[in-house]
Amino acid sequence: MSDYHKAYGIIETQAPLHVGASAGEENGNLNLIFRDQFTLTGIIPGSSIRGRFRAAMRHQNGKVDHWYGKAVNHSPSATQESETNGNNNTSESRIKFEYASIVWLPVYCPNQPIVYVSCPALLKRYQKITEKSITDIKPYSYYGNPSSKTLFFNLGFLPLKQEDKTLKDLFPQAIESEPKHLLIVVADTEISMIHDMGLYRQSRVALEPDEKKAKKGAFFDLEALPEGTIMAFPLAMRKTTGDTPEEWQQFLQDSQFNPKCQELYFGGLESIGFGRTQVSLQSVNSR
Repeated sequence: MSDYHKAYGIIETQAPLHVGASAGEENGNLNLIFRDQFTLTGIIPGSSIRGRFRAAMRHQNGKVDHWYGKAVNHSPSATQESETNGNNNTSESRIKFEYASIVWLPVYCPNQPIVYVSCPALLKRYQKITEKSITDIKPYSYYGNPSSKTLFFNLGFLPLKQEDKTLKDLFPQAIESEPKHLLIVVADTEISMIHDMGLYRQSRVALEPDEKKAKKGAFFDLEALPEGTIMAFPLAMRKTTGDTPEEWQQFLQDSQFNPKCQELYFGGLESIGFGRTQVSLQSVNSR
């Protein structure tokens, strides 16, 4: 029997989402997003998700240490977080966050014009996170009403094979009950190419105050997940701390989080319109 309450979160991007860091000199001045090591598709690290939830609770009340644990050499502050008096006065977080991976990625297709694309590996992770039955998902299967059985992307033609009506069950109902766009599954080896084709990219520059030229080191490009990307992440909560039971509803209440829909910002460049998302949480045990 598990020692944890299981839950998962669904993220829908409402604006381009950049979670990453500057690249090294070998990649020039391109600011890359974090990627999954196997599918090479964008992710939000668990530390970023935890940090956003923790920051939101810190601004709401003084229970952040109860749920997220005491930090080493943590100083008392106006937010009423608890005092720590040494390196050994730490505690385990009651909430555990894992990384968010893509479930469906919106990609422009001239004759659709928008399709949602995924692959068996990403959908299998979503099935595990939500504890749905693991089904065999075939590449080039689809759900919806395609204008043609052959779709054209910038990289070439993609043939559609059999319609799979079970794919609509893999579209989170927290977003909408029925997907409005065509759902397409491609091979695990092809998702990275289509993913990179669908990314949002922007160049940014700062000019010299008295000349119309870029400041040194102030010109760079960045990439971001596009608006409408759907992601999922698992989280877990300890059922007990000592002899004291921990309740999922109490965590939501202390967080002042609306599990059906909550607006949160992730990543950098929030001040210029990046990172806005809608997040929903669902307890697996309560289904």
